Amino acid sequence: MNVTTPRLTQHVLTVDGRTSGEPVLFVHGNVSSGAFWRDTMAALPAGYRPLAVDLRGFGASDPAPVDATRGLRDYSDDVLELLDALGLDGVHLVGWSMGGGVVLQALRDRPAAVRSLTLVNPISPYGFGGTEGPGGRLTHPDGTGAGAGAANPDFVARLKAGDMSDESPTSPRNVLRSAYVKNPAVLTDEDFYVRSMLTTRVGDAHYPGDAASSDAWPGVAPGKHGVLNAIAPTHVRLDDLHEIGPRPPILWIRGADDAIVSDASLFDLAHLGALGVVPGSPGTPAQPMVTQTRTVLERYGRYREVVFADCGHSPHLEHPAEFQRVLADHLKDA
Repeated sequence: MNVTTPRLTQHVLTVDGRTSGEPVLFVHGNVSSGAFWRDTMAALPAGYRPLAVDLRGFGASDPAPVDATRGLRDYSDDVLELLDALGLDGVHLVGWSMGGGVVLQALRDRPAAVRSLTLVNPISPYGFGGTEGPGGRLTHPDGTGAGAGAANPDFVARLKAGDMSDESPTSPRNVLRSAYVKNPAVLTDEDFYVRSMLTTRVGDAHYPGDAASSDAWPGVAPGKHGVLNAIAPTHVRLDDLHEIGPRPPILWIRGADDAIVSDASLFDLAHLGALGVVPGSPGTPAQPMVTQTRTVLERYGRYREVVFADCGHSPHLEHPAEFQRVLADHLKDA
């Protein structure tokens, strides 16, 4: 269904016959759409109303531009306006990857609207790239190492062209196979997920955003527009969650073998520099993304961490039965 909110029309996926019960809103990650939640929504126990939103610039929602200087608030404000438009309160929010940051921002800005929160391999509360240590210290004041300039240009070009092939390691299909999951054999409906990835709007206002340069290694810094700049550490910082009230319970689910969000991410330019993949590194340490999340949640207090073995970036796709069980228990106890 389409829902018109003050700033845009948002596309929301639903499950036939599930129009009542406690609302559970699923928020997808970068280069995807609400479609990635299809099977999880269908498996949600009775008594819950599953909904999955397409964030702006993804899926079938309006391609409204992203003001990255607001961090994730263009996305989280859209989510909160969606709750208002649907008349929902006491919502269970579930966010995957970048969507984890979006639901954390929504919690930060309107905690009373949230009954429970589930984070699935979320980005760090300090964004993606450009920070060091458990406290998210900026490596450089301008956020060098983060932002749209860190995107692989061939992947961006193939995404824009709607490439469904597997002819290159940087094709969306092969990125799905190698980065979104640990074992691609779990993707029994691979074309479905590739088509979801290809709904991503490409450009300076969307993915990856406008690139900016830096005098420091590796020569890129966050710009002011688009997705990757919205998750840059100069624009997003969610380390004061322990100060909000009320504080609903948080479930943090992650795959032990995540290649995207980890303390040694293969998408972090600092870590790639340490590996010699990006030459000229002055020794900048990798961003400890998982450690940063744990540090913030330990201050928050009401959280539980569940780690899935033999699992990459997408526990809901890789271990669906276990994921659905853990999620259902969390919703029931909230």
